[in-house]
Amino acid sequence: MATKKIKKYTDSLREKSPAELNQALVDAKKELFNLRFQNATNQLDNTARIGEVKKNIARIQTVLSASSRA
Repeated sequence: MATKKIKKYTDSLREKSPAELNQALVDAKKELFNLRFQNATNQLDNTARIGEVKKNIARIQTVLSASSRA
């Protein structure tokens, strides 16, 4: 089930323009910063979310680099 969700997410990323991808990357990095801050102050309940956001950042960067090569 999770792979369908990931595929849907990456397909939606491929449809976006480079400017939208850059904005999504900035937003994801801000979210990661906030999650790390919450984790450091013991306010974060779902620590697995940090890993999800890190993987989403990698996915966005991969789509960005692939689109710049094409």
